[in-house]
Amino acid sequence: MKAQDILVILKIQSLCDQGDGDNPPSWSQRQLAEATEVSLSQVNAACRRLEQAGLLSPGRDRIVRSSLLEFLVHGLQYSFPVQMGGVTRGTPTGYAGEPLKGEFLASEEELVPVWPDARGSVRGLSFKPIYRSAPAAARKDQRLYEYLVLIDAIRGGRARERARAIEILTQRVGG
Repeated sequence: MKAQDILVILKIQSLCDQGDGDNPPSWSQRQLAEATEVSLSQVNAACRRLEQAGLLSPGRDRIVRSSLLEFLVHGLQYSFPVQMGGVTRGTPTGYAGEPLKGEFLASEEELVPVWPDARGSVRGLSFKPIYRSAPAAARKDQRLYEYLVLIDAIRGGRARERARAIEILTQRVGG
């Protein structure tokens, strides 16, 4: 698995959330490439790896939700550990981003985790996103942004933040 695979499958999940359960919207690899700012060849390779890992069904038309949830909850933090940096301007993530924002108290002096991003509006501690184009892809899709925030809370959050992120992910991905 590569980091862009996670971005791609979360984008597919975001698209599936927009359809009804029996009829998820169709998607093409070209659409995924444009939406995630990952090259078409990388999206194609990501879909193959996701299928091999059992996260995308054969034929690549449906996500295997139980496997995706299990991987995000139990494997992600070990496969893609957090890389923190110094103070920067960026987009809030982890407990500071939606849907977790406001659920955890932080002092006004506390620097929140942010993806380094010139377009970001918050000053905080640099939190390397799962993939370099994640902030740009998140600006295009609020639901994708929320999934990325939740996985960042799992990757680098404290116990309560992780537990709440897992609870929300379970509701959304688990059905």
